[in-house]
Amino acid sequence: MTTPAVEKAMDDLLRFRPEFPILASSTYLVSNSLGAMPRATGDRLAEYAEVWATRGVRAWADAWWELPVRVGDEIAPLIGAAANEVAMVANVSLAHVAVLSALDFAGGRDTIVMTALDFPSVRYAVEGMAARLGARVVVVPAAEDGMSVDEDALCAAIDARTRLVAVSHVLFRSAYVMDAARIARHAHDAGALVMLDAYHSVGVLAVDVRALGCDFLTGGVLKWLCGGPGGCFLYVAPDVEARAGRAVRPALTGWQAHARPFAFEDTMDHAAGAWRWLSGTPSVPALYAALEGPRLVRAAGMPAVRAKSERQTARLVALADARGYPVRAPRDPARRGGTVAFDVPHGYEVAQELLARDIVIDYRPGAGIRVAPHFYTTDDELEAAVAAIDEILAAGAWERHAGRRAVVT
Repeated sequence: MTTPAVEKAMDDLLRFRPEFPILASSTYLVSNSLGAMPRATGDRLAEYAEVWATRGVRAWADAWWELPVRVGDEIAPLIGAAANEVAMVANVSLAHVAVLSALDFAGGRDTIVMTALDFPSVRYAVEGMAARLGARVVVVPAAEDGMSVDEDALCAAIDARTRLVAVSHVLFRSAYVMDAARIARHAHDAGALVMLDAYHSVGVLAVDVRALGCDFLTGGVLKWLCGGPGGCFLYVAPDVEARAGRAVRPALTGWQAHARPFAFEDTMDHAAGAWRWLSGTPSVPALYAALEGPRLVRAAGMPAVRAKSERQTARLVALADARGYPVRAPRDPARRGGTVAFDVPHGYEVAQELLARDIVIDYRPGAGIRVAPHFYTTDDELEAAVAAIDEILAAGAWERHAGRRAVVT
């Protein structure tokens, strides 16, 4: 193994390790589920408490009211968006519902195209709203490998009846990267709009909404952006109404989206830009928590973050291959997101033993142990995690967790 000093000299991104307290006590390899908390996040939450304690209701005018768009402006550079194009929302499911509530499914455009590998929470929301709006959902099945979607089949499902294509940028089960730009081009040629769920891509892949050509993009700071729960975002292209051929005004709305919210008018008049996509009173603590992680990712630089992710996930694939473990991740680095899952014997029990040793990973039935290094991860941590799996299996340490099936998070 390399020494910490040698590896730091080889990997400039390790300069960010002191910014994440949990790295001092744990081997943290689960940023695909919850990114490590930045040290400065505690300061931001203390700032929130101090402002509330000392300014009271005046805090709304001081800072709180504009936070959903100000924090959105922090996200915007990470997705190639401009200021006032990104709104912070409660969660991605509600972001999808807001978009659906703004669209018209009459006049022969009554179809939403999704895939069988999109995140279930989003599927639940879209399918539930579609039934209310008189739309139908066409679900493109997974490819034979169970990890990807045949993009030819996906494009073939998009036709003159399609109003919206709502798919994931990176598939959550396998970290398979979809060719979103190709899908968007095909959808636009067919007269459809495109909504990308980028929860598993923003912060570990370079994302550019202009280059991708999407009309809507959702995501969150929970995972690769290290911003904690409750901080999700919605980008809407400034030319979406021209492409839609009509006004785009969400019915799922609230007073923050009103052009004159404090006039307390009886009818809704949507504000412009990102403000249009807000709803009721925002979750202010979550917005304070969301600030620091995206700033650190921007400071690290997405080209460097992505290059390191490709290198470290390739190493994980090689380590799994050397042991004969089935790998549930794409082999092509261009098609692989930030996570590698490999199926080891007694995988659930091995995962529990790793967690007991402060090697923080997660486990999914049918996929195995998921390992997700990030820009703050050392190469030695990857080697040590796989060596620990070897030792747990050889010594039978997994057996103490047998029969203890719990809720898989």
